[in-house]
Amino acid sequence: MMTETLTCELLSVSARTLQAWRLRGGGPPFVKIGKSVRYKRRDITAWLSANTLTSTSQRG
Repeated sequence: MMTETLTCELLSVSARTLQAWRLRGGGPPFVKIGKSVRYKRRDITAWLSANTLTSTSQRG
């Protein structure tokens, strides 16, 4: 299980961005353990694969 800080470093995004994704949806799946948020490395890898594009016209 990866902390929010480690996940931010891995994805090269700020903590605020990761928090916004959790709030709105659309970010990588996460696990709530009490008040702590954790990420599974395999979920991050799958999320990155699912969001990998080959051109800007693929979305929308």
